[in-house]
Amino acid sequence: MTHLYDLPVQTLQCYVTASYPCSYLEGQSARSQVVTPGPLIDQELYSVLVENGFRRSGLFTYRPHCHHCRACIPVRIRVQDFVPSRIQRRVWKRHRVLEARSLPLCFEPEHFSLYTRYQQARHREITQDRAGEDQYRQFLLQSSLPTRLVEFREAGQLRMVSLIDELAQGLSSVYTFYEPDMPGTSYGTYNILWQIEECQSQRLPWLYLGYWIRSCTKMTYKSRFQPLEAWVSGAWTSFPELLESPDSPIR
Repeated sequence: MTHLYDLPVQTLQCYVTASYPCSYLEGQSARSQVVTPGPLIDQELYSVLVENGFRRSGLFTYRPHCHHCRACIPVRIRVQDFVPSRIQRRVWKRHRVLEARSLPLCFEPEHFSLYTRYQQARHREITQDRAGEDQYRQFLLQSSLPTRLVEFREAGQLRMVSLIDELAQGLSSVYTFYEPDMPGTSYGTYNILWQIEECQSQRLPWLYLGYWIRSCTKMTYKSRFQPLEAWVSGAWTSFPELLESPDSPIR
């Protein structure tokens, strides 16, 4: 594995942000370590950063850097050893009618409308005004990397959109949003299964899922995809072993 200190220091610099309200743990504050300049981070450099626990939001590449909290754990699926559970096999069969199409990063009003409905249903924090559109563009449509925008349709109707970064050693799931008003669907699970298949077809060993937090119910789904690895104390370790260890920082 290439380490963070092996990156070209004459090109990249890191800074730590001021404290801000944590997006995942209520009442907590958070800080991030950010790598700059963002537009100069190409696929090769970003692949190394992801291997060292970083993540991307728009043009910002960051990882949590909180003084007294280590709850955010980067996780990745070891794709070649993945075996779907019975429930996951049912989800895969149920949603195989979805047709996937890759597009360049671009603003589509239909995508933004779906994103707005999804955010309002899940987080109640986005609007369809100009500010909401600007936030959407900055969060999802700005990238200096090879990034896929994949839309999923059923009988011509938009059901889901996924943003995926292409890495040297795998794929990184940036963000996925889907139709929130269809009970009984499992679009999020299907999307990860679809990305796993994409990795397998390209002989890529890893699918990176971003951060997992034990006490955050919105992230519980990530632990259902095994074998999973977690980046803790500067190294990737088997996720089940960490859960069982009495000294684990994620207990």
